[in-house]
Amino acid sequence: MKEKRDLKIQAIENGTVIDHIKAGQALNVLRILGISNAFRATISFVMNAPGAAGIKDVVKIEGKELSVEELNRIALISPKATINIIRDFEVVQKNKVVLPSYVEGVVRCINPNCISNSSEPIKSKFSVLQSEEEGVILRCLYCEHVISENIAENLL
Repeated sequence: MKEKRDLKIQAIENGTVIDHIKAGQALNVLRILGISNAFRATISFVMNAPGAAGIKDVVKIEGKELSVEELNRIALISPKATINIIRDFEVVQKNKVVLPSYVEGVVRCINPNCISNSSEPIKSKFSVLQSEEEGVILRCLYCEHVISENIAENLL
């Protein structure tokens, strides 16, 4: 009989744990947060980990609490993610991300003829919908173009 082993990731003293990230999206979450090799705090992440609700990713970031804008971007690519705020090694706050109904200046319209892609000083604007079948759906408020796949690739 094989012995069951649990994967352990070092606890963080203060920071954020983003759990229940859609499988395969952890690297996009790091990109959304602007975390690169220049970031000096401890970062841990697990991709394709088994969880109660299926396969998931998890990201732990020492010394960082997320802004509303960062949470909105994460919600676009992983609307079932949970955010745990850690202080003195304890979870002091646990919330699910909230999918915004509208985003501005967050996503690039995929329609090359959209006015938001011109030289005009206009920020992109999208209404945000969620569908059981298709997941997150973004509709450009200027040209009505819809983005329902590869949203992370179009984040600004």
